[in-house]
Amino acid sequence: MGFQANGGPASGGPLKFLIYGRTGWIGGLLGRLCESQSIAYAYGSGRLQDRASLEADIAAAGPTHVFNAAGVTGRPNVDWCESHKVETVRTNVVGTLTLADVCRERGLIVVNYATGCIFEYDAGHPLGSGVGFKEEDIPNFVGSFYSKTKAMVEELLKNYENITRYEKVVNIPNSMTILDELLPISIEMAKRNLTGIWNFTNPGVVSHNEILEMYREYIDPSFTWKNFTLEEQAKVIIAPRSNNELDTTKLKREFPELLPIKEALIKYVFKPSQKTGGA
Repeated sequence: MGFQANGGPASGGPLKFLIYGRTGWIGGLLGRLCESQSIAYAYGSGRLQDRASLEADIAAAGPTHVFNAAGVTGRPNVDWCESHKVETVRTNVVGTLTLADVCRERGLIVVNYATGCIFEYDAGHPLGSGVGFKEEDIPNFVGSFYSKTKAMVEELLKNYENITRYEKVVNIPNSMTILDELLPISIEMAKRNLTGIWNFTNPGVVSHNEILEMYREYIDPSFTWKNFTLEEQAKVIIAPRSNNELDTTKLKREFPELLPIKEALIKYVFKPSQKTGGA
């Protein structure tokens, strides 16, 4: 899907962001980024599935853009969703669609942080081939109920032209998002009123072993680890996990300065944490 500018503020007008997901990692970082850029913001207090409370939040805050970093991923992991399906649907499907609909009625762009865990390597996108899933590709992974709800809402959100959707993945070997680099880009995208689906990851893929090798090189030379096979993993989890590479051509075209994943890990994660000899 291409991007469209719909319902955003007038060019050069003051920005104010309404953010959902205050207690989450991304929601908290967004607030701090707004403060560092002197952007007015407020956190929403309403439940996503409660239309009246969302309408009250918007009326009170008067935002130019709405950011949705809320959602159910499960505690301690997505296996929780397998036994709490109604709660998962209520937030991840009903809640997200309700927020999109309320904002569309008011001409507001919604920046929705989603997941890339709706894709799995296949014959057309083999592991190690460098062929990634594009924004317009149809989800092919429904091995977990969490991924099933995310794939469901992804398809339905295509009918809302006021949505910007970012795909974020954490499973390895996989595409991966370095938030220190990409969250500021998401704010810039809001300023530009970019909408549509965006594979919101750093270019390329990285494996668990490669990350641990970086940790050993930059942090702890004595660190060791053992590998865990997919067959061994399957014995201790309830729902399968997805692994994939997402195509970042569209994002890289808009932001050519975006670093490849391995360079971004070194710059934003490992070098800042590196122990110095004089410490």
